[in-house]
Formats: sequence, C-alpha cells, structure tokens
Amino acid sequence: MTSDKTTTDFEIKTRLQPTATDTLEPTFTLGLVANYADTDETRFLLTPEGSGLLTSAGIKVIMEKGAATDISFPDSSYREYGVNIVSRTEALKADVVLSYRPLHAHDIHKMKKGAALFSMTGPGLFDINVIKALLDKEIAYGCLDNVVSHNDEPVFANIIDEIDGRGAIIYAQEFLSYLGGGKGVLLAGVAGINPCEVLIIGDGNTVYSAAKAALSAGAYVTLMNNDISALQQAKRICGERLNTIAIHPRVLYNRVKSADVILLGECTRPFEFPKNLSPVLKDSVYLLNFEETHPSISVPRTVAMALSNVIVNFFDDVIIKGGVYHMIASTPGVQAGMVTFRGKLVDKLIGSFLNMPSVDIKVMLAATN
Repeated sequence: MTSDKTTTDFEIKTRLQPTATDTLEPTFTLGLVANYADTDETRFLLTPEGSGLLTSAGIKVIMEKGAATDISFPDSSYREYGVNIVSRTEALKADVVLSYRPLHAHDIHKMKKGAALFSMTGPGLFDINVIKALLDKEIAYGCLDNVVSHNDEPVFANIIDEIDGRGAIIYAQEFLSYLGGGKGVLLAGVAGINPCEVLIIGDGNTVYSAAKAALSAGAYVTLMNNDISALQQAKRICGERLNTIAIHPRVLYNRVKSADVILLGECTRPFEFPKNLSPVLKDSVYLLNFEETHPSISVPRTVAMALSNVIVNFFDDVIIKGGVYHMIASTPGVQAGMVTFRGKLVDKLIGSFLNMPSVDIKVMLAATN
C-alpha cells in the first residue's frame, strides 16, 4: 500500500511539472523567420511598425537577417523599432516563432523544447516528419488562419481571402492589357463599348471580394454556384449589380463562351469545371483557379501591413492573459487553430490524414484543470 501511494504521488507531481510553454512570461522572445528560398512564397507577418508596437509592450523581437526582403523592408527598418537582427538558427531559438508558412522538420528540431510556433496553414503540415518533430519538441503549434476571434470570425483567413480576391482582378486587368500581352482592353466599358464579362464560379470570402473588385472596376460580373441560398447571400454582400445564376449545363456553356475573365473558387457542393468546355473558351480569356493560385503573393507588403494589425492585438492578449500557455488555455478561438499542444496532436483532420492518434484539446485542458 505504501509503495502504491508513493508511486501515485510521484506520478501526480510529474504530471504537474510545468512545460516551457506553461512558464512563458508575458514578456518573451518572439522570433521572425524568412520564407524558404526554394518556394514562391513572399508573404510575411510583421512590418517594422508592428514589430515596434510589440517591443514597446515589452516583447523582445528578433528577426532572421533579410527575412523581410520580400516585402521591401531592409533590416535597418526593423532595427529602428528595436528589433535585433540575428541568424536563422538564433531566431528559431525564440520562445515564440512566427513563420508565414509551416516550418520544415529540420528547422523545428532547432527550436527550443516547449516553445510556441504560429504560422498560416500549408501542405507542409501533412508531412508526418513535421508532425513528429512538433511532438518530439513539445511545440505548441497554431495555424493563425484557423484561429477565430471573440465573435467567431476567422480574422487572419478573412484578410488573405480578401486580398486574394482583389488581387485576382489586378491580375486579370494586367493580363488583358497590352503590356500584359493581351489585346489591350479595359475591364470597364466606356461610352459606346460594353465592359468585359467576368465569370466567377464558387462561394466564400475570396469569391465575394473578387466580385466586388470586378464590379468596382466596371466589369459585367456573373457569379455562379450550385446553392441558391449562397447566391442570395452573395447578392446581399456584393449588391444588386451582381448577376447570380445557378449552375446549369447550358447556361454555364453560354457564360463560359462569352467570358473574358473566369475565376474558379470552391462551390458549396462539389463541382469540377467541365473539361469539355475548354474548346469554347475565348483565345484571350484569363482563367484563374483560387485553389491553385494565391494572388496575394504579388502584394506581400499589403499582406504584412494588414496582418500586423491582427498580430499586435493577438500578442496584446497574450500579455494580458499572462503568457502563451494561458492564452491558449483560456481562449476557445485560439484552441480552434492549434495543431499540437503539450506533446499531443490535437488536429483531427491531420491525425486522420496521417493515421496518427489525436486528442481533443478542450478535453485535454479540462483534464489538466
């Protein structure tokens, strides 16, 4: 009996030992790392001004040398706001690391055990070596675009969706112009000339943003989807000038045949653009699939400026709530974005894809409390 009690006491004490994430102080080291050179990623999470707001709040910000080159900011701009410029290895040793895309396994292994990592989602997360590295290092890893605000809005995701949608119309206009190799036409019509026809297929914030931008540019815009209620919602968001049509084979054929610009998003119900419609496309049509292309990579400075506002608020809350661990433990919206936490995989989708066991973070935290 004595032996059993001793073992039980020992197990309880062991479980209560704080991890590095638990003991992160409200003021901590925040590391910014550059995008990988072998990718086309250009987006970044923090501007010099945003970094300055964090350093003013008592957070020590360190950045990999040259990390902000893609958004046209030199290291000196960050130094002016109190950011220390360091090597990539040193930046990865920070208490909290920020990267736009998920890190590779070899970089995760360089991180401090029990540290925190935040990024946007990406295909790299479905790599079993990445997940094993996160678990091995007991990294508290969260995807910012899955985090939701106090009013259930995915703020980070909404920003990227809006920029992608608006950016697609910039791409289209450039493509149609003479300088872009097109016939030299405007999306907008002028006196005596019809505007270009923009056909958008899909649903969601990216599609709505593209539709609004095309309408603002003066184009004739048609949105098609296979869900009438979604089309009604689109009309409310984008205005009465938006033409909304249910997907029907004959109607789709006619719209595709006359479109100058076609943007493909994800429909409410499964839909695949018919391959047999390819021959009827105009020779000069501009076609973009949002599932394959992110126009926001062409305006990374705008991305950084927009995301910095949210990042600063995010870490203000971290300070108010007493550190990263307490922020995660007390904020359901942040829990929604967590992938790994305290050495456990807490994302069911990734767990199912990789055939790895996962746990519910809410159950996990309740058991801890």
